[in-house]
Amino acid sequence: MKVVLLAGGFGTRISEESQFKPKPMIEIGGMPILWHIMKEYSAYGFNEFIICAGYKQHVIKEWFADYFLHTSDITFDFTDGNNMIVHNKHTEPWKVTVVDTGLNTMTGGRIKRIKQYITEDEFMMTYGDGVCDVNIQKLLEFHKQHGKIATLTAVMQEQQKGILDIGGDNAVHSFREKNVNDGNPINAGYMVLNRKIFDYIEGDDTVFERVPLTRLAEEGELMSYMHKGFWQCMDTKRELDMLEKLWAKNSAPWKIWKN
Repeated sequence: MKVVLLAGGFGTRISEESQFKPKPMIEIGGMPILWHIMKEYSAYGFNEFIICAGYKQHVIKEWFADYFLHTSDITFDFTDGNNMIVHNKHTEPWKVTVVDTGLNTMTGGRIKRIKQYITEDEFMMTYGDGVCDVNIQKLLEFHKQHGKIATLTAVMQEQQKGILDIGGDNAVHSFREKNVNDGNPINAGYMVLNRKIFDYIEGDDTVFERVPLTRLAEEGELMSYMHKGFWQCMDTKRELDMLEKLWAKNSAPWKIWKN
């Protein structure tokens, strides 16, 4: 099953780094937060990724192009031509497709643009700026059990994203934009989607969190997987510093992999 990562945003609020690289490439512990998210999925056996790039998308492509060299032991032999010998390979078993989904394309439009790369009935999707310790295998099982078009991971947090009105059956009865006075569960990403989702996205100007999710909720096709563990987005410098401190102390809850 493929994992779609939204990694095309500007990230202008987080730090001066975002002038030179996309927000998902800003590092925690010396590695981009995008890498951390991919490691989470990989720990559950999901190793095929589609990255929806946009702002400075070449930075993402160049990073992955160099990743193999940077994580392997290499001999460059120039004595007879130009040969490269790989002694030890330390890269993950990943297949990564980086797609330029446009500079100003909205979140829904980015998903629509990678439709040709989705060959299965189901795929997973999350944002490239938030880490979580959700059990992805259980999330997927929950999605398959209810048979609806979309499942999102819901968490209780002070900072507000998309607001969810969740019923006793875990069905999302409504979806709307944040309000500072709300205390409802929020959309944490880490979604499982059926290919039918593409029919809910009109084009590049479609904001996924508005019309598509709102319509899915109204039609009873949006379910929530309640997560009571750790989740944190990286919208500000303060949040970046917090994640960096957790990693430095070797107490990052999202680090569920062994190496």
